[in-house]
Amino acid sequence: MKIRRRFVLLGLAAIVVLGVGTAIVEFIVLRGVTPTIDTSASISSLEKHEIGGVEQWILIRGHDRSTPVVLFLHGGPGMPVMYLAHAFQRALEHDYVVVHWDRRGAGKSFDALPQMPTLSVSQTLEDTYELTQILRRRFDQQRIYIVGHSWGSYLGLLAVQRHPEYYSAFIGTGQLAGTDDQVQALRREFVYQAAQTTGDAALQAQAADQSVEITEDDLFSLGGELFASRSYWPLLKAGLAAPEYTLRDVLNVKKGADLVGREMEYDVVPKPSDGEIRKVDVPVFFFLGRHDFNTPSRLAAQYLDRLDAPLKRLAWFEKSAHFPFFEEPNRFHRELLQATQAAVEYWSKESSSKGAVPPVAAEQGAAADVALPRR
Repeated sequence: MKIRRRFVLLGLAAIVVLGVGTAIVEFIVLRGVTPTIDTSASISSLEKHEIGGVEQWILIRGHDRSTPVVLFLHGGPGMPVMYLAHAFQRALEHDYVVVHWDRRGAGKSFDALPQMPTLSVSQTLEDTYELTQILRRRFDQQRIYIVGHSWGSYLGLLAVQRHPEYYSAFIGTGQLAGTDDQVQALRREFVYQAAQTTGDAALQAQAADQSVEITEDDLFSLGGELFASRSYWPLLKAGLAAPEYTLRDVLNVKKGADLVGREMEYDVVPKPSDGEIRKVDVPVFFFLGRHDFNTPSRLAAQYLDRLDAPLKRLAWFEKSAHFPFFEEPNRFHRELLQATQAAVEYWSKESSSKGAVPPVAAEQGAAADVALPRR
């Protein structure tokens, strides 16, 4: 009996060791690559580029190199989206060349931080233009599209305002808008009402206390970050399954997000939550989660009304909070197809009247433009 028990325990230990060994091989040996797209005109490439003098990682995927280039600008400022790409963008890859870029210090580009004396918005903007030029030349496209998520929506609007000639359109999701006070007020209102509904007296008291800041943890627990979840686990689960990320990359996500958030120097006007861009010369589309209280969508919708752009459209995602592309990927795909088609039609008309160069169509299957803070 003792011998049998010993064999059982040895067997269980072997299974554990084998499981751990498999996980190590998976994360260290097999990870850090992107799956191949098996079509003759495709591209599926995970690349390290020197941008702004430091090495930064980009992921490029698409079934046809001749389709429109869509550059995703992640939030944070140091929270990457590349590690979620596999979970939401496979359909997008049929209609676009989708590019993710882990900026200085973020995700796979974490090692770029020690190479930099400072980290600033102006440098990040210059990096954005440099990468844009690389993509325009590589794919022979006069203009590309920008999708800006959260802090990336701030960066994206700055980019298209200063160099509209590079971009077909701007698509903002999890769009930054409003002042810090406005954001906190809407978060507090959301948490207070949720606490009333659930009868959580402690949370209700916390929301009523103006000295207590409403945190992202509070929002996650109530569906104000991910509508169908009450934690960040779906994001973490997707991140752990990312083929492009090694274990080291995964572990660097939070470290990079904390460091970049702490070190970022805001040397450009306007700053987030302190003023706003009031005019751009490219079409603008906002894809807003109805339940987003990280960057409250009510403020973003009001901002879109104020923004002067040649074409503006708003799409509401009723089952999403802060991550519409992740929470409703099929709907995001449909809305992006409609937005890019609308942009093509706009630039075609401009081309006829003024000689502007229209962007590639998807196959469907400056300081004077900055407003003072609104208080």
